[in-house]
Amino acid sequence: MRIVDIIEKKRDGGELNREEIKELILGYVQEQVPDYQVAAFLMAVVFRGMTDRETAILTDVMMHSGDTVDLSPLPGIKVDKHSTGGVGDTTTLIVAPLVAACGGTVAKMSGRGLGHTGGTLDKLESIPGVNIEQPLDRFMDIVRKNGLAVIGQSGNLVPADKKLYALRDVTATIGSTPLIASSVMSKKLAAGADAIVLDVKVGSGAFMRTVEDAKRLASLMVRIGAHLGRRCEAIITDMNQPLGLAVGNALEVQEAVNVLSGLVPEDEPLVEVSLLLGAHMLMLSNIVSTEEEGKEKLLQALRSGAGLMKLRRMIEAMGGDPAYIDANRIKELCQVRKQVKVYPLQDGYLSGLVAEKIGIASQMLGAGRAKKEDRIDPAVGLIMHKRVGDPVSVQEPFCTLYVNDESHLEEAIELLHESMTISTDKPEPAPLVYAIVKE
Repeated sequence: MRIVDIIEKKRDGGELNREEIKELILGYVQEQVPDYQVAAFLMAVVFRGMTDRETAILTDVMMHSGDTVDLSPLPGIKVDKHSTGGVGDTTTLIVAPLVAACGGTVAKMSGRGLGHTGGTLDKLESIPGVNIEQPLDRFMDIVRKNGLAVIGQSGNLVPADKKLYALRDVTATIGSTPLIASSVMSKKLAAGADAIVLDVKVGSGAFMRTVEDAKRLASLMVRIGAHLGRRCEAIITDMNQPLGLAVGNALEVQEAVNVLSGLVPEDEPLVEVSLLLGAHMLMLSNIVSTEEEGKEKLLQALRSGAGLMKLRRMIEAMGGDPAYIDANRIKELCQVRKQVKVYPLQDGYLSGLVAEKIGIASQMLGAGRAKKEDRIDPAVGLIMHKRVGDPVSVQEPFCTLYVNDESHLEEAIELLHESMTISTDKPEPAPLVYAIVKE
């Protein structure tokens, strides 16, 4: 079987079979197929697309290109949650402990942030002592005892995705729905979960910019799960403004601790989305039968402090200092040389935000990385004081920056001003949730 024939078949709109996809992908992982041929294949997929069957096969081949995790020794249904990436999205640190407190089993392998989006691992590492590189047997032991663990991905988990993603990044082939879906699902399925709730972000701070594109991606990922024997649901949520008010690693951990401590109103968007995701995780775990029942159970775990206790125990089990999982102590991790208030340039109503620019401003302060090797300052970032629809004044700060390195401070402030649209009329509220996609 010649690789050029496989490329030609896809270029002409043909449907590839398992053997052809396997030959191409595994050959690339084993360095028997060169970059230029895989780049040609990826561009053919961008223009010709893939059928559901092809995409499921691609996902399966990628998933089995390296190690896979067997979670079957753990009791119950193992449920995971994945976000396609956003700004101020701290839901994992809220949802996972609450679901565990309600009897769910959350064995999660997470990722780092890149660009304007935050990563759960970076947030966890802002807590002194936390080691996200846990051996598999230790990971399983933590989950068995606590119902919850969030660690880094194995070094040999889905090596095909690592190689393909790096190539897509430099060949303008990132934005293909089948390639995005197979990338996400191969990692999630290789990590061993029985059921997955997918939080598909849409808007100015998300990879999917339109609701239609987000629905296509969500539906495809759910169908891939069904093809490969996993229960999946997708919830399409808004990312036209930061989900929480904090953007930055320790600042986002602080916000999560505040939520679990009952210090954040339950009608705040971050809490609402967390409860919705958690309710569907409980439904997929067969612990509750309705969304309303799930939300009520999660609220009980929040109000009783049981969710906060689950997070504290996980941090301790992973080598971290659990004393910081406290609304008073967590503030110590957010100490910086300077806090800078940013004011709007005119009075009116905040009628729009570009969440991506807010994320990039936080990254410029040192809270994120432009390249994988960049170092992160866990304490820096920003706190938003206004949401879309709020009145704003030149005399009242729009946000506060937490700064240690001032080398890009002025650029960050300029970007924040650019992110705002101010109008004389109050805008209509935008939806927080656009759709729920099931099999």
